[in-house]
Formats: sequence, C-alpha cells, structure tokens
Amino acid sequence: MTIYIIVIQNLDSAENNYSITLSLADRRYFGGWLRSLFAYDIKKDARKDAHSSLLAKKATSGLYEIQCEPLLFDEVHRELHSNADYPCEVAGSWNTWYGEQDQAVHLWRYYGGYPVLTECLNKLRLSKAYLEFHRERSKMLISQRNQLLLEFSFWNQPVPRTGPNIYELRTYRLKPGSMIEWGNHWARAIKYRQNNNEAVGGFFTQIGELYVVHHLWAYTDLQSREETRNSAWLKEGWDASVHYTVPLIQSMESRILVPTKTSPLQ
Repeated sequence: MTIYIIVIQNLDSAENNYSITLSLADRRYFGGWLRSLFAYDIKKDARKDAHSSLLAKKATSGLYEIQCEPLLFDEVHRELHSNADYPCEVAGSWNTWYGEQDQAVHLWRYYGGYPVLTECLNKLRLSKAYLEFHRERSKMLISQRNQLLLEFSFWNQPVPRTGPNIYELRTYRLKPGSMIEWGNHWARAIKYRQNNNEAVGGFFTQIGELYVVHHLWAYTDLQSREETRNSAWLKEGWDASVHYTVPLIQSMESRILVPTKTSPLQ
C-alpha cells in the first residue's frame, strides 16, 4: 500500500459506511472497476467496507504527501534523496503561479505505506541538514496543514513527463458520507479527460481534513487548459458527471503550478 500526505504551509510575504443501490443497466455501464466494486446481491446494499478499501489502488498504490513549503525546501530534500537508503521519492515539485502565493508544492510518494513513512520520519530526525532547515522554516511559517492521501484506483498514477507544462491542483471538500458516490461518478467521468493526457493523479484524504479530494492536471499553457476543459463539454456524458458531482461539493479551490527544475513532472 502507498500513502500520500498533503502538507500546506503559509509564509509571511471519517470514513462512513455507505449504502448504494444500482440498476442492472447502471451496473453494466460502469463495467470493470465498478462491476467488481458492486459485485454483490443488490438486495444486500448496505456496505460495511471503508471507502478507502473500495476506492484506493492496491498493489501499485503508494502513500503520497503534498507539502507546501518555503523555497529553500528543495535544496534540503535534494540532498536527502541523494541517499539511496531514503525510502521515498519526489513525484513532483512546483512553485505556485496562481492561487495561494509564496508556496512551493511537493508531491512525495512512499511505496510501502505507513511503515515506510515512519522510517522516513525517523531518518529525518537524524539529518543535520533537515533539522537546520526545520529551524529556518519555523521563522517563516504562519500556519501548516498536513494530510495523508490515498490514490483513486481509476486515476492515472503520477509518472515523470517532459515539459514544458503547467499544472493545476484542484481541491474539493466534499460533504461527509459522499466519497463513494464521488468515486462512482468520477470512475466514468475520468474517461472524458484523457484525450490530451492531462490527467496526472487523483487522491483522497485519510488523515487531516477528511472528505477532501485532490485532482492534479497537466496542460501546455493556460490557453490549452481552457481548450481542453471546453472540449470535455462536447462529449456526451460529461455534463451528467458534472451535474451529479457538484451537489456533493462543499467548497473547491484551484491552484496553477509551475514545475521546479528538478521536478520529475515537467
């Protein structure tokens, strides 16, 4: 199992059981992933599974961490990751272009789940470079938020790509109890957003602010972002996906990010 963490820092300048009943037509339409998800007698529609066990990737998944940090963060973690024994990798690093300013955003991947995360934290405590960075960072922060994330089974896994690209991190805060319903609709909706290879990764929170979803997209520039998003509306079915997911949202946020020179996602 892989886990993800989002950490958001500002500078000075409950998982619920869910009951679902589907028509036979719906079950045929969902196919593959959702067919296995709902492979039970429709009359027995009360699930006792956590939504993380239903929606998250299994063998290929990782625990992820998103950190929003001061810019000096990049140098420190480049040094840490030069050590082959450090069981963590950078999936992507960016500076915020539009959205909340004065932030660098980093996406980390921990293959092996919580034990690997614990191993990383223990090694950080022994790193002189990181401890010095931590002291300097404390002088700059006015707030900090952490989130542990899992990736949706039907989303792409973040893999290195060439640039130049800009990235959009869209964050949705959902109504409690609606995560499985969100996953049901997006398992279909994601197919409308694949033509331009824009889908980078999709995650949902496990610890921290719960019922939060993060979608990460890549575009050549802001104009291609507009054209790609508009083209989705020309596909039959996308409007229905939006119609059914919007009522599940309590609030949403969009950030436009520019990759750092060392980011695997360019």
